[in-house]
Amino acid sequence: MEKQLSYKAPSDSAPLSQVTIKAGSWKDFVNVIKPGILRSNLIAAFGGFWLASKWDINYISMIWMLIGTTLVMASSCAFNNYYDRELDMKMTRTQDRALPTGRLTPTVVLWYSIVLGVLGLAILFLLVNVLAGVLGIVGMLVYAGIYTMWLKRTSTWSTSVGAISGAMPPVIGYVAVTQSIDMGAILLFALLFLWQPPHFWALGIRRVEEYRAAGFPLLPVVKGIRRTKFQMIPYVALLVLVSILFYVYGYVGWIFLCVATLLSAAWLFMTLSGFRAKVDEIWAKQNFFMSINYLMIVFIIMIVDTAHL
Repeated sequence: MEKQLSYKAPSDSAPLSQVTIKAGSWKDFVNVIKPGILRSNLIAAFGGFWLASKWDINYISMIWMLIGTTLVMASSCAFNNYYDRELDMKMTRTQDRALPTGRLTPTVVLWYSIVLGVLGLAILFLLVNVLAGVLGIVGMLVYAGIYTMWLKRTSTWSTSVGAISGAMPPVIGYVAVTQSIDMGAILLFALLFLWQPPHFWALGIRRVEEYRAAGFPLLPVVKGIRRTKFQMIPYVALLVLVSILFYVYGYVGWIFLCVATLLSAAWLFMTLSGFRAKVDEIWAKQNFFMSINYLMIVFIIMIVDTAHL
């Protein structure tokens, strides 16, 4: 049986403190840290670690890096859910989350975020290295502070600036091995930084009316869908260059060069085809799933192809 607490049912006009809540399940605690985001970023962190190691793996260090990075990202995602709880009530995609429905209380989620963050940073600083811990702090501050608390509500630049935090996991994985920032770390950062805006804008185009109703100044809402399509082009185009530079600087072999370059070019072609799309929602959905598959395949090939160096 669910434990009943002391609030009333939610409404768009009622403050969250007056919303009826029920005790959350373990699934709510998992979902509030956004497992989908964690999964894709952990693949990136693992890829960064493997790229730096070149198959000479310190598995203990890798495990601590993955645990610490997971906890830091989970903390940031939980705080994002905590801070966005009232806005989430206004969107169909987010209305059933644990905070808008009252299955978890804001206080519980805030403390959950704090505990996860403290544990994650402690692991990175004490069991990985100081640089990994510093990058963890940077990622948290950008995501929770600059993105969530400021730009997400005020500027179309929120997506691009927020991409800084999303680009931290592979760099943390990389510096866990090298303990320094070199061209490999820069290229990993560039790969994830450039990938995120077109990935998220494709979702934004699919859900543009929901974001408009919720009051988010997302690029498709403020500047329109056509302008957003133009804005996506340079990000995807630069991924072609980044793919080539990984090979030029000797971090990967020719297999990665061919596969990553072709995938980047295919994504660019799909992005350009958006100007001929008859139904923007269908095109945006295809582009969104292309971006997900792109990232997964690129990191798998990156891991495999380091064996040839």
